Amino acid sequence: MLSNYTVYKTLLEAGLPPNIIQFVPADGPVFGDTVTGSEHLSGINFTGSVPTFKRLWKQVSENLDRYRTFPRLAGECGGKNFHFVHKSADVESAVNGVLRSAFEYSGQKCSACSRLYAPDSLWPQIKARLLEVHGKIKVGNPADDFSTFTSAVIDEKSFRRIQGWIKHAQESPSLTILAGGKCDNSVGYFVEPTIIETKDPKEKIMSEEIFGPVLTVYVYPENKYKEVLQLIDSTSPFGLTGAVFAQDKNVVQEATAVLRNAAGNFYINDKCTGAVVAQQPFGGSRASGTNDKPGGPHYILRWTSPQVIKETHVPLNEWKYSYMQ
Repeated sequence: MLSNYTVYKTLLEAGLPPNIIQFVPADGPVFGDTVTGSEHLSGINFTGSVPTFKRLWKQVSENLDRYRTFPRLAGECGGKNFHFVHKSADVESAVNGVLRSAFEYSGQKCSACSRLYAPDSLWPQIKARLLEVHGKIKVGNPADDFSTFTSAVIDEKSFRRIQGWIKHAQESPSLTILAGGKCDNSVGYFVEPTIIETKDPKEKIMSEEIFGPVLTVYVYPENKYKEVLQLIDSTSPFGLTGAVFAQDKNVVQEATAVLRNAAGNFYINDKCTGAVVAQQPFGGSRASGTNDKPGGPHYILRWTSPQVIKETHVPLNEWKYSYMQ
């Protein structure tokens, strides 16, 4: 909240006219009920959970008769993002990409990688390198030590949710924790970056959003990669970001085609996070949102109401069509 208020004050000090933007902190349901109940509602630009966006959409539909115009709704609702590694991939690049995208900001990015698909032929190398680098990741307060890679999760609610997923991994017969798994809330809410291997590619940890530093790996037979691409597309209801690591150009083209609806932002031999505003318009469809692509050149038009004006300088002296003369 403080960061938002700081940006708000900066905009006003820079000369933004008053009443263009309002800073209105409020409890979510109270704010939602208030804005959707106003006859002047013209649009909602939402970032948050799928249930909340569905609730807003439902409220708008129920109040449709009271609005002066049809409200426009755009939403970005998170993801269950993937990295697919083919047998032709550069192992070092794939490992570095997944570690950065899964654990930076403690996985608290809607674009963070949460599921990794690795071929059995490369898995021994990938696993060894993942565990080696994982042992070097420092978790703590970056203000005290600039070599710290990541810090605490945002609050106790997030801490408890992520802790619940780790407990699920500890108890599930199809899941094995390879690294991490420690949680400490004695001072702050710290969750150790956690790597899990699953025997079941349909396990719920592969389909539901966690929003924390938890990466789950499914090791597939390298000759079944075509089936795995279909699996990636169908496993999760989300469709935000994803990446393919492969040096085989034919595989890259195939993956791009099969996964065209699985990721609104798709990366080739790069991590699935870090879209640059004004260079890489961002957003996904399916349960990830309306895919309106903030950061793109046409996004502002989504929130405008154009008017076309025609003025005639020649008097209208006849009402008949020309063929009637």
